[in-house]
Amino acid sequence: MRDINSLDSVRAMHWLDDGLELLDQRKLPGEVCYLRLSTAGEVARAITDMVVRGAPAIGITAAYGVALAAREAYAQAAVHWREAVQPALEQLAQARPTAVNLRWALSRMRALFADIDGDPTPALLAEAAAIQREDLAANRRMGELGASIIGPGARVLTHCNTGSLATGGFGTALGVIRTAYAKGRIAKVYATETRPWLQGARLTAWELAQDGIPVSLLADSAAAYLMQRAAIDWVIVGADRIAANGAVANKIGTYALALAAQAHDVRFMVVGPSSTVDMGTPSGDEIQIEQRPPSEVLTFNGIPLAAQGADAWNPVFDITPSQLVDVIVTERGLVHQPGAEGVARLLRPPGSPSKKRPRSGAAQSCDEEEADAPLDGTQSS
Repeated sequence: MRDINSLDSVRAMHWLDDGLELLDQRKLPGEVCYLRLSTAGEVARAITDMVVRGAPAIGITAAYGVALAAREAYAQAAVHWREAVQPALEQLAQARPTAVNLRWALSRMRALFADIDGDPTPALLAEAAAIQREDLAANRRMGELGASIIGPGARVLTHCNTGSLATGGFGTALGVIRTAYAKGRIAKVYATETRPWLQGARLTAWELAQDGIPVSLLADSAAAYLMQRAAIDWVIVGADRIAANGAVANKIGTYALALAAQAHDVRFMVVGPSSTVDMGTPSGDEIQIEQRPPSEVLTFNGIPLAAQGADAWNPVFDITPSQLVDVIVTERGLVHQPGAEGVARLLRPPGSPSKKRPRSGAAQSCDEEEADAPLDGTQSS
């Protein structure tokens, strides 16, 4: 057993004095460098340019961006700052369209506007900091819930980066792995490289190394063979958006891992805060998939990788149907065999009556006791 508090030494963002500092994840693992941002435009560009990435971290960063935008708008037009801030909010909203946490955070910040008198900056900074604290608490809660269903000696595979770098701290899928490792339940951790940005090789491996957790990297295309050799018990991934029917938008390659896991009787876990669940999106078909420049596939650090004249298709995310997911973990509880009914029940207000139905092995189900458990004294997101 290890002290769980020792397994979380990284933060992707800090508010310091009068500006936001972001750990430039493009330079990891070779260089640890923080960029200081003082305008909403700089924040939007940092999100677009992948200085910061991961759905929860994008949402938190955007929340601080709203505070910066309001500060600038108030300085220019104190009486009409609400109108003056709108272009900056739209720029933030368009920075990364797939991650639902971005628009969720912007909506939460915008909801405060009507009740603010005078300078909006202090109230908005306090709300952004609250979003970050709540995310950290939610991640620790998810870590406990997810680890509770992992048996001793498990071998787990994770994709992309879902740790402290992608969140307000501790991580979603990586938070489950951290917790299970601390409890002595994980014997081996594998991480995919995650082309084309190599988030697994550069970021996940770096985070685990900071915590002293051994990790083995593999090429994305080697994962199915590793499962075929019966070397994996769980695939544990995060989510950028979960639709109302339980479909999951996540880093490109997640769908392929889910198909391979089903073919080889490997369990598949998706971990994300309830703010990642978008009840306004009925299914994965309605989720906008971000396309990034072909150069990200054709080159690396400016060095050509492909034959001259070749083009590239570069979707950032894919959609995994709920039928391929064994369990969704949020801070509100677990949903086994997730679908529309289970997701809706998971998000019902605490204390509201639940519709009890007979359960069969194929039924969609939510762990009612865990879903109603408090979030360690913090507000649910």
